[in-house]
Amino acid sequence: MLITRRFALALSPLAIAFAVPAAAQDTERMVEIASAEAESGAFMGAVIVANDDTVLLERAWGSANLEWDIANTPDTKFRIGSVTKQFTSVAIMKLAEQGLIDLDAPISTYLEGTPESWSAITVRNLMRHTAGLPNVTSLDGFGDLSRLETSQDDLIAFFRDLPLEFEPGSKWSYSNSGYVLLSRIVEQVSEQDIATYFDEQFFTPLGMENSGFDVSAEILPKRAAGYSPGGEGRVNAGYVFMGIPTGAGAMYSTVSDLHRWNKALYSGEILSPESVAEFVEPAPHDAIGEAKYAHGVVVSDSENGQYIWHGGGIQGFNAWLGYDRAKSTTVAVLANLNGGSAENIGRQLMTLAQGGEIPTTADRVAVEVPAEALAEYEGVYALAPTFKITTFVEGGKLMAQATGQGANEIFREEGDTFFLKVVDAQVRFNRDDSGTITGLTLFQGGREMPATKE
Repeated sequence: MLITRRFALALSPLAIAFAVPAAAQDTERMVEIASAEAESGAFMGAVIVANDDTVLLERAWGSANLEWDIANTPDTKFRIGSVTKQFTSVAIMKLAEQGLIDLDAPISTYLEGTPESWSAITVRNLMRHTAGLPNVTSLDGFGDLSRLETSQDDLIAFFRDLPLEFEPGSKWSYSNSGYVLLSRIVEQVSEQDIATYFDEQFFTPLGMENSGFDVSAEILPKRAAGYSPGGEGRVNAGYVFMGIPTGAGAMYSTVSDLHRWNKALYSGEILSPESVAEFVEPAPHDAIGEAKYAHGVVVSDSENGQYIWHGGGIQGFNAWLGYDRAKSTTVAVLANLNGGSAENIGRQLMTLAQGGEIPTTADRVAVEVPAEALAEYEGVYALAPTFKITTFVEGGKLMAQATGQGANEIFREEGDTFFLKVVDAQVRFNRDDSGTITGLTLFQGGREMPATKE
């Protein structure tokens, strides 16, 4: 559940190189790059890469608590945000296997008092984000609401009477509202609160001793504190009442528990093979670029193979969990510093675990550029309204600085393409037909992120 959307730029080292099978030099390279990223200040957290029962990498970087200088460890507990959604979807599918839920039945079958506008919304629509419900976490006033001890009834009332954004099933649009309703359906059908259901059906049987629903007031051993980038460095993340995210994003876990979850889920230990196949069947709509949204997970096809993943973000934390079914490979990255590092690291780890390549800055050669020629690249480039890259010439060098981050020199590789040496990232400046620079594209972590010049 993304309570506060933060766009992390990616002017920090992102790649942790790992190939399958793992050789000694691959491990050394991985540690080298991951350590450099942590030292840059962009990432604090834990990572696991594993093939079946063979753990190739399990290590942590940075602090679980900056004020007490307590280090993260592989068994540090992190909030996982929207990675929680796949657990909720699996709960729904498990209840469907038991004949208690029909995924294609109207949600009014399981929820009392639903408005007439929801009459065509099915359970599957909620799971796939094709219901047309407005996203509760994007609504005006939600920021204030998220800090209050709001009941689930009051949270649902916050979006219940709003018009749908489109006809159910006709489009795809990410909505935490759907997973709030799915959580209620799990509770209504199972006659248990969702935390108890998850514990009895998933955590206890699978030995996931370090996973659960986070409750801020409880004393939870080895729970990381959450941080966000600030104008002058890291700051304590804002408070969110953890009774709000529920099955949309309220879980905490560890990287090893998430590896245990992947192994059990995709081996048929939780659901039947037929249900697993249905679980990863995408909605018939374009969703996230090359990716397709299934039932609480995203399915991506790359040149190195298909993998299933989901990211998560909540105040102070980001997460990424991926799985390659063909290679039985899990990649999990949990961070207690808001930003894009969890997803970017996760994507690159998956690429390398699948046998792909991630170019390093050592492979790139800088071309000398006269200082006066750099001026045309200066400007402010917006990746999002609140997240921008500012480029400027200083001491004859072209510098780039992202919102909340330090400035780094960028080097010309060829034409309008530049790269950073402190991180594996490239920037291509884009021109219109007249030759005027109108924006840039950031290439990092296997992603292309366009930004418009202001």
